[in-house]
Amino acid sequence: MPKKLALETLSDKAYLEIRKALMTGKFAPGDCLVIRTLADTYGISATPIRDALQRLVAEKSLEVLSNRTIAVPHLTADRFVELRHIRMALEGLAAELAVANLESKDVERLNGLIAEMDDDIADNDVRSYLAHNKMFHFCLYARANSPLMLELIENLWARVGPFLNSLFESSHYLPHANEHHRRIVAAVRQHNGASVRRALVRDIGAAADALMRKLCSRSKVG
Repeated sequence: MPKKLALETLSDKAYLEIRKALMTGKFAPGDCLVIRTLADTYGISATPIRDALQRLVAEKSLEVLSNRTIAVPHLTADRFVELRHIRMALEGLAAELAVANLESKDVERLNGLIAEMDDDIADNDVRSYLAHNKMFHFCLYARANSPLMLELIENLWARVGPFLNSLFESSHYLPHANEHHRRIVAAVRQHNGASVRRALVRDIGAAADALMRKLCSRSKVG
């Protein structure tokens, strides 16, 4: 029995680490996930990695190809639009609910992450930007005190996260990327939940517009 519990713990750890990697764009659409490579990366055996990948496949964050390889799915335009609408609704609600629970230390944390993202943009460091961007959003969502909604949002991010790598390919979006975050914090300081929700939705929409242009251009090339 103790060995089984330890295995479950390692499987959960592997699942959370791989899902986090998906959410922060460490994997790109089409990337194949090799069990042995991931096991070496996380310093655990192949079995918990395999269990974690199967769980992510069941959640449709990953897919099994015809040759049984597990890969990050490519997004279609229709699926991306659907994800955008759901994200706006759920994340907007989470942001609005969070306002009543945010403390001054949370606002300081949000501002600190904005500063980090400014540096990431200046350094053209997409990986660091996506990691800080995820921290910014979930620092806000966690304060909604709704574990179920937070879990749903995390699942959505695991699906869209790999595609966020394309944000740094958009010369139109990048210079203004952090302005939306500043508007969110400004609304938070005013303790205006409705304004925070609107600013958050605009942030998602601006990124989605940039990504949609990239997605459509790739579809035409294909």
